[in-house]
Amino acid sequence: MAKTYNGYCVKCREKRDFQGNVEETATGRRMAKGTCPVCGTKMNRILGKND
Repeated sequence: MAKTYNGYCVKCREKRDFQGNVEETATGRRMAKGTCPVCGTKMNRILGKND
C-alpha cells in the first residue's frame, strides 16, 4: 500500500512528495522508500514510531 511522503531528493536538491512503501531496515528502523516523481532517483524518509 503506497502512501504519499515528503522527502529530500539529492539529485534535484529539493523536498518533494513521493509515493512510497514502508520497509524495515536490518537494525529495525522503519523507512519509506520510493522514487522522485521528477527525476526518478530513489528517495528515502526515516519514519518515527507514530508515522
